[in-house]
Parts: sequence; structure tokens; C-alpha cells
Amino acid sequence: MSAELTAAPAVSIPTTKKTIHRRTRLWSVRLVFVVVWLGSWELAATHWIDPFFYSKPSAIGERLAGWFTTGTAFGSVWTQLLVTLEEAVLGFVIGAVAGVVLGILLGRARFVAEVAAPFIKAANAVPRIVLASLFIIWFGLGLTSKVATAVVLVFFAVFFNAFQGAREVDRNLVDNARILGASRRQVLTSIVVPSATSWIFASLHAAFGFALIGAVVGEYAGADKGLGLLIANAQGTFDAAGIYAGMIIITVVALLAEWLLTLLENRLLRWRPPVRTSGEQRA
Repeated sequence: MSAELTAAPAVSIPTTKKTIHRRTRLWSVRLVFVVVWLGSWELAATHWIDPFFYSKPSAIGERLAGWFTTGTAFGSVWTQLLVTLEEAVLGFVIGAVAGVVLGILLGRARFVAEVAAPFIKAANAVPRIVLASLFIIWFGLGLTSKVATAVVLVFFAVFFNAFQGAREVDRNLVDNARILGASRRQVLTSIVVPSATSWIFASLHAAFGFALIGAVVGEYAGADKGLGLLIANAQGTFDAAGIYAGMIIITVVALLAEWLLTLLENRLLRWRPPVRTSGEQRA
């Protein structure tokens, strides 16, 4: 036993070094790919393709620098960013909560789920992006119409994962809990919800991207502020660099949200066993 305990730290050192080396190599390859891609684009826009239609990295960088230093035609770019972020966050929270609650409840109520199934499928078949125009007619050009579009996009992405996660709960665990006297509420909170958490978080990573899409599409359809308005204005003035600049800002926001959700997931799901590598499994 003592020999095994003393040998463990010695094994972790090369493993850590190997992990650091792998991550360094991974990010180096990614960086090289990005540099080659941007360099090829800049070179092509200088010699072979028309930058009026395709723009180029240097022009996009200048547009971003101008937006963040002197502002946009509609005011500070930070104001536009905060408006879009507010719409996306509100839509994400409302849609995610509704999707989780209804998904878990219907996942555990088989008869109700069978009754509601055709209506849910019909609602899911509706092209939700097109609803942005309808929401503008209903709620106007303000915050509400954009939040509604984001909610509709987020809800179904989360609902189906929560529904499936509730359905995949181990029946033996539920039966044993009921034998021990657990109520329906205790089974739901102690077994069903923790079991479905991994499914739910898997959907949340994509759901925030859908929330951003809903906010931007709503702004694109009609708004007086937001990144979608900047992109629509850039399209109207044939400013390809402005369109790319707006896309880059949205992408950065989505990546930051993905990183924060990953941190939250790792904190809430500490109970999960660590994933073993192929080398550890062979050992």
C-alpha cells in the first residue's frame, strides 16, 4: 500500500507535462491556421478578388478600430453591444428555464407527453426565424420583440434535451427510491433533475448562440439599436467590412458565453467521475 501511495506523485508529473505539451501544440496549430487563413485572404483581396465585395482583414480591423474609438453611425458600439447582449441574455434565461421545466415535467408524465406530442412537433416545425417579423408587429421595435425571438429559438433547443434526459433516468433508481418511501417531489429533485443535468448543459452551450441569433435577427428585421442594426446598415451601404466586423463581435461574445457556461458546468457537475484517457484505460 505504501509503495502505491509513494508512486502516485511520480506518475502525475510526466502526465502533466504531456498534457501541457499537447495543449501548446494544439494552440500553435490553431494559431498557424488562423495566420495562414487571414494572410491568404489579404493576399487574394490585394491581387485576385474584389475587396469591395469580399473585403479584407486589414479593412475589417480598421472598421473595428473605428467603431471602438470613434463610434458608429448610431452611437457608441458599446451601447449597441449591450442592447444585443441584454436581449440575448433575457431570451436565454426565459427560454432555458421554460425549456427545462416543461421538458422535465413532460418527460416524467408519459400520458401528457403523448397528448402534447403532435402540438410540440407542429410548433417546432414553424420556421422560427420568420417569427421575428410577426413579433415586431405584435410587440413593436423595442426590447420585447427581440427577446421573444430569442426565447422561441432557445426553448426548443433546451426542451428536447431536458425531455430526453428525464426519459433516460435509470428506472431502478426511481423504483428503489419509491420503495424507500420517497415522494414524487423527492424523486424529481433528487434523481431526475441531477440525472438530466448533463443533457441540459449540453443544450445550453448551443442555446446561448441561438439566443444571440434571435436577438440579432430581430434587430435586423427592425430596431433602433443593436449589432443587428449595424449589420443591416452595413448591408444597405455595401460595407462588407462592417458586416464582417459585426459578425466578429457576435462571435467573440458567443465564445465568452461558452467559456462561462463551461466553468459553471464544471462547478455544478463536480460529482461526475473524471474522463479517462485511452492510456489510463489500458493501464
